[in-house]
Amino acid sequence: MIELQGLHKSYFTGNNELHVLKGLDLKIEHGELVSIMGSSGSGKSTLLNILGILDSYDKGSYKLNNTLISNLSEKKAAHYRNNMLGFVFQSFNLITFKNAMENVALPLYYQGISRKKRNKIALEYLDRMGLKEWAEHMPNELSGGQKQRVAIARAMISKPKVILADEPTGALDSATSIEVMDLFREINKTGITMIIVTHEKDISEKTDRIIYLKDGIIESEHIRKEMSYV
Repeated sequence: MIELQGLHKSYFTGNNELHVLKGLDLKIEHGELVSIMGSSGSGKSTLLNILGILDSYDKGSYKLNNTLISNLSEKKAAHYRNNMLGFVFQSFNLITFKNAMENVALPLYYQGISRKKRNKIALEYLDRMGLKEWAEHMPNELSGGQKQRVAIARAMISKPKVILADEPTGALDSATSIEVMDLFREINKTGITMIIVTHEKDISEKTDRIIYLKDGIIESEHIRKEMSYV
């Protein structure tokens, strides 16, 4: 599903070069539930941005579902993001002036689906999250856990192959964090590959494979249990 070979990424500020990713080799199979851990500056957010086709890389290769992701036009990058990937963020990234249903429906707007149809589908996904009765509520009327479930429904509505989650429990209390991770595990059981960036050990331990980054390289990996991938 995802294959990285010799991936490098640097940023330049003035005459200074910051070499963030230093030749990463990584393979993630279809249906895996993986967490990526590392301290600040380890490269985990940069890696997630590259996987999400939100940033480019300098050297090496990135294949997504056997397609080489390299030098894409913005239109082509948006096509892959809209059809292959779902995103969940620590800060939820909900649009404040749209209600829960409209936020969930947003990816279908970019696919050209009519308002009536996309809202109907959004209600179905909110119902799966236990939030159907909150469909007309604005983000500021929702709890942190409810906002994250809305964000997860939004990530799922376009039926992505991969969901990328950046510190998805970082703004949540412990009990709600466990609920969100249990929800991720249920979603993963449907065959969706899930990659979660986290600095929380108890969250990573709810995934089946933990990848530890340090100074732009993979320091170690830990497989929590053997799985057969679909």
